[in-house]
Amino acid sequence: MVKIILYGLTLQQSLDESEYELGVTGSTTVRTLLEANQDRVGALLGFMEKGELMVTVNRKVATLDSKIQDGDTIKLTHQFNPTFDGARWHNP
Repeated sequence: MVKIILYGLTLQQSLDESEYELGVTGSTTVRTLLEANQDRVGALLGFMEKGELMVTVNRKVATLDSKIQDGDTIKLTHQFNPTFDGARWHNP
């Protein structure tokens, strides 16, 4: 199982819950996990396509193409200005 935690009202209001546990077998990417679970987290795909998601995996800055595996924790934050280069945020 992989745990997904959503930060920010924009993401939390787009889905029913702010935390999800999704099953994963082997090694995959964050993007593939979200696309494979559209029934539960499909609302995130619009943000993903616009480049408005900031990703951390196990408290380290990551991308949608970062490899994940069973037991990982993914944190997603809404980035409202996707043209802003550089992240001025920190991991909680």
